[in-house]
Amino acid sequence: MYKFLLTLSLSTLLSASYTNCKFINDDYEDICKSVVKSGVSYDYANRFLLSYFKVTKFDAISWKYLQPSKIEYHREQEKKANNVLVSYLPKMVQHLHTYKDVYDAAEKKYGVNREIIAAILLKETKLGKIHPTHDAFVVFNTMVTHSKGKTPREKWLVKMGKTNMAAIIKYCYKKNVAPHECNLPSSYAGAVGIPQFMPNSFIYADAYKSNIPDLTKMEDAIFSVAKFLHKKANFHQPIEWEEMPDIPKVEEEWYEYAFKYKDASFVYEKSKSGKEYNCFTKGRADLAYMKEYTKKIMRYNNSSNYAVGVMSLAYQAHITL
Repeated sequence: MYKFLLTLSLSTLLSASYTNCKFINDDYEDICKSVVKSGVSYDYANRFLLSYFKVTKFDAISWKYLQPSKIEYHREQEKKANNVLVSYLPKMVQHLHTYKDVYDAAEKKYGVNREIIAAILLKETKLGKIHPTHDAFVVFNTMVTHSKGKTPREKWLVKMGKTNMAAIIKYCYKKNVAPHECNLPSSYAGAVGIPQFMPNSFIYADAYKSNIPDLTKMEDAIFSVAKFLHKKANFHQPIEWEEMPDIPKVEEEWYEYAFKYKDASFVYEKSKSGKEYNCFTKGRADLAYMKEYTKKIMRYNNSSNYAVGVMSLAYQAHITL
C-alpha cells in the first residue's frame, strides 16, 4: 500500500504544472523566487524543490563534518596537509610539463602564475586524483533544512546553502537537465570538480577550447582557477618570484606564530564583523609583497595555512622547473 501511495504521489508530481513559488518551507520560496528572477521557469524550479530524489535526502557525513569542532580540526590539520603535499612536488612539476600549452594560455589570458594554479589543484584534489562522493545539492539542502538559523554561524550556513542551491538549479536549467538527473559530485562541503568550485562560483568557470566549461576536465580546471583568481581576487600580474622573501623560512615562522597566538591571521588585522586578529605580517615591510599575493589566494580559500601552503608549493615548483 505504501509503495502504491509513493508511486501515486510521484506520478502526480510529474504531471503537475506550477505557476508560482508557494512552499511550506520559506527558504525554498526564497530559492524559487531567486532562480525564477534569473530566468528559470516556475515549473522547473518547483519540480527541483519538490523532487523526492533531491530534497528528502540527508547527508549525515556532510552535516557531521560541517560542525564547528570538525571545522576547527580541519584548520589545524592544514599544516600537516601542506607538509604531506611536498612529496607530490615531482608529480606537480610533471603535471606542469604535461599541460604546458594550457598553462601558457591561461597565464597569458589571466595573468596568474601557472605554479599557483597547479598548487591550488594539488591542494584541492591532488591534481584530479581525488574523486568527490557527495551530491552538491543534497549537501546544501542539508545545511538549509537542518540549521536552526539562530546563531550567526547557522544563519551563515543557511544563506550559503540557499545561494548554492539556487546556483545548481540555474546551472542544470541552462543545461536542460531534469532535476532528478542533476547530480554534481562534490566534497562534504559541496565543492565541485577538480578545482573544487562552490556552485555559486560557477560564473568563474572557463573552458580551454570549448564553449561550455567542464570542471571534471583538467584543461578547463586550469582555466577556471585562473579566471577565478583574476576576476574575484584581482590577480592580474604574475608573481615576480625574485621579489619574494625566503618563503620556506617565512612559512615555518608563520606556523610558530599561529601556534603561539590565538586568532592568528597571516594577512588580516580585523574581520568584516570587527573581530580582531593577531596579524603575522602587520608592520612587516619585508613581507608586503608576499602578503599582497597571499591575500589574493585567500579569496579562493580563506584559511591562512591554505594560502601559505599554496605559496610554498608554487615557489618550490618554480625553482624546480
